[in-house]
Amino acid sequence: MKHRALGNSGIHVSEIGFGCWTMGGPNWSLQTGQPIGWADVNDQEVLAGIRVGLDHGVNHWDNADIYGNGRAERTLATLLRTIGVKRETQIIATKVGHFRGTAPYAYHPAHIRHQCEQSLRNLRTDYIDIYYFHHGSYVGPAFNAAGDLVPDHDYLHEAAQTMHALVKEGKVRAIGQSAYSDADFERAIPVLRPHVLQSKANLRYDPFVRPGCRVKSLCRQHGCSFVAFGPLDQGILLDKFDPDRPPSFDEGDARRNRKDFNPDTLRDVRRKLALVRSRFARQGDDPTAVLASVAQRWLLAHGHVCSVIPGFRNAAQALCNVSASSQPPLSQEDVDWLRSVFHTDPTT
Repeated sequence: MKHRALGNSGIHVSEIGFGCWTMGGPNWSLQTGQPIGWADVNDQEVLAGIRVGLDHGVNHWDNADIYGNGRAERTLATLLRTIGVKRETQIIATKVGHFRGTAPYAYHPAHIRHQCEQSLRNLRTDYIDIYYFHHGSYVGPAFNAAGDLVPDHDYLHEAAQTMHALVKEGKVRAIGQSAYSDADFERAIPVLRPHVLQSKANLRYDPFVRPGCRVKSLCRQHGCSFVAFGPLDQGILLDKFDPDRPPSFDEGDARRNRKDFNPDTLRDVRRKLALVRSRFARQGDDPTAVLASVAQRWLLAHGHVCSVIPGFRNAAQALCNVSASSQPPLSQEDVDWLRSVFHTDPTT
C-alpha cells in the first residue's frame, strides 16, 4: 500500500482508505424523513473487514457524525481498540454539517463545537485527524439579536473561524471541505482554507477528475488534495447487480432513493464493464477484484487525488477494496481508454 500527502497538512494517508458509512446501519433524515443510512451490519463481520484493511496497509478511515447518528464512529473506535491498534498509527476523519440536532443549523458555531466534542467521545480519542464540513451550503436559519429566527443567515465565516479555533486547540489536525459542486468549493476554499476536498468521483461520474476540471485547479492553487468517495459507485462498477433482477434495499437504506439501480442503467454499465474485463483481466483473475482494482487505480492516476474511500461490510468486500494496492499504476493510455468507454463525449 502506498501513501500520499494530504495537501500541505503533513499527514499521509493510504491510497485506499475505508469509508465507514455502512457501519451506521439504517438511518433517516430528521428533517425530511428520507433514508440516509445503509443496510444493517454485523460488528464481527465489520471487524474482519477492518483486519483485512490493516493487514494491507490501510490507515485512512472516513466517518461522519450523521452515519447512524454516531453509531459508525462508536463502532470504528470499539473495533480498532478490540484489535489493539495504536491510535497514532491511524488517520481518522469525521464530519459535521448534515446532522443539526436541536440547533437552528448544523454550521452554527456552538453546534460545530458540540458535535466535535461528541465525535471525540464517540471515537474515544483526543483529536480528529481530518475534520470535514460535510456540505458546501452555509446559508440557513439563525437567531438574531432579538431572539427571532431568520431564514437566510450566512454561516461560512463564523463556521470557518470555529474550525480554525479547533485546530489551534489541538482537537483537529487537518481541515476538510466535502461538497457537491464547483461553486460550493470555490466559495468555501478561500475562507475555510482546507487541506483536503472530498466529493463523489468514479468512472461513471467524473466532474471532479476530468481533464481541465476546476477542482484540480483549486487544489493546485490552494495546496489541497482530493479524496474520492464512491469509487465503486455503491457496487454498480463491480457488476454485482443483475439487470433482470434489480436490487431492492431495506428501510433506512439511502440506495432506496437512487435511480441508477434500474435495468436499463445496469445493463448499460454491464456492457461497459465487459470491455474493461476483456482489456485488464487475465486467466484465473477474480473478475470482481479486477473491476475494483481498475476503478480505483483510474482515480488514483489523477494527480490531485490522494485517496479513494470505498465502503465495506465484511472481509470479502474489504479484500476486494484493497486489490488495487499491489497493482502498478495505470498508464495514461489506459486512463484515456477508460474515460472513452464511460464518457464517449468528454464534455458530458
